Amino acid sequence: MIDQTSEQAVGQAVLTREQIAAPGFGARAWTNFTRFVRTKPLGAIGGFIVLVLVLVAVLAPVLAPYDPRSTPATPWEAPNANFLLGADYVGRDVMSRLIYGARISLYVGMGSVLVGITASFVIGVALTYAGGIVDMVSQRIVDALMSLPGLLIALAIMAVVTPSLNTVILAIVIGMVAPVIRTVRSQVLSLKELDYVTAARAVGAKPNRIIFRHIVPNCFATYLVLATYYLGFAIIIEASLSFLGVGAPPDQPSWGGMLVRAASAHVKSGPWLAIFPGLALFLVVMGFNLLGDALRDVFDPRLRGR
Repeated sequence: MIDQTSEQAVGQAVLTREQIAAPGFGARAWTNFTRFVRTKPLGAIGGFIVLVLVLVAVLAPVLAPYDPRSTPATPWEAPNANFLLGADYVGRDVMSRLIYGARISLYVGMGSVLVGITASFVIGVALTYAGGIVDMVSQRIVDALMSLPGLLIALAIMAVVTPSLNTVILAIVIGMVAPVIRTVRSQVLSLKELDYVTAARAVGAKPNRIIFRHIVPNCFATYLVLATYYLGFAIIIEASLSFLGVGAPPDQPSWGGMLVRAASAHVKSGPWLAIFPGLALFLVVMGFNLLGDALRDVFDPRLRGR
């Protein structure tokens, strides 16, 4: 009886097809959206920045005025009516390369989060719930991995493999596994001792049912915060690897690659080469962080009343 009650409480957060198709669902969704914008203005700003990034990445062939690899301008051409953000040291349009660079940043960020955060989240929940020797051994491995910065792990991996976007994603995923598992563990340790989990074990519920039916839904807010934080983190790591020359291939218009070429070609000769990619990185990472904080407040029941 207790198990059924707890399952019903979790199931209330899941919308059925009938509820979605019912009259007034669109109005409620719009009401919730406007309430989110009104109560979480910073989160709405972050969501707008993320939406702009997605649209720019998807519509890059339409928005970019020139091919990012072509040289339609003269080297070091300052911003003007034909080249709004100027040209680089070989005459490539900075605006076109910035727009196509959004694709690389979004691909690396989304790929790292979908693979790394999801896998680390599930593994962390399972290992923590298992407890005992399994949890102890896994935490010693996590301690060893956390003794090294994520960027250093990524650099070590990229030094022994062929540079490509997929290997960049792999390096970022390995670097984020340990801190994600540690964060998830602290959340699961408090949840696994709550009354409804104890009641589910008492009535004979299997571990996988308890994990995915009772614990994981209550960690969803943590997952959202981790996902949005590490989206920005992955973009920064990719830019750092490209800046150090071991990230995206040189022919691809990465924001980090644009920064390193601006630095190597003397910023004083064309300051716009460093200003615009750096500003894009700043805005995107800030947008993901603002959106993540707002989503945590919305989905975490303990913070809804604040």
